[in-house]
Amino acid sequence: MIEHVKLAINPKFQDWVLFENGTYIIFDDISTIKDVKGEAIQLMKEFGPVSAGGPAGDFSVIHLNLTDGWLVSGHGYGMYTYVHPSELDNESPNDLEIGLYGRSKRDSDGQNPEIIHINNDEIS
Repeated sequence: MIEHVKLAINPKFQDWVLFENGTYIIFDDISTIKDVKGEAIQLMKEFGPVSAGGPAGDFSVIHLNLTDGWLVSGHGYGMYTYVHPSELDNESPNDLEIGLYGRSKRDSDGQNPEIIHINNDEIS
């Protein structure tokens, strides 16, 4: 998943944190943050969970060119969820199916945020 996310992100953004269900947060400058893990978890807890009728329910789907899959964007600046085609039952999913699945992954990351990778341009 880490390699797919690296290919999905615009290369000008090198500071990001990836959670176990595929949601990641892009930081403008990670070097200005004292506790990256703490900040990422706080943002994920704030913007990750989905509640009916709330802004976290809105999403859009970005079709990727450099790797298989899609990104689902939604509520929260710089927060995206990667969806790989193998995660979906339908071989030709529409944006609604992709978006709802990605939103459920983001909700899982928001409810139980577990960081699996921190990418930093100073160490990458």
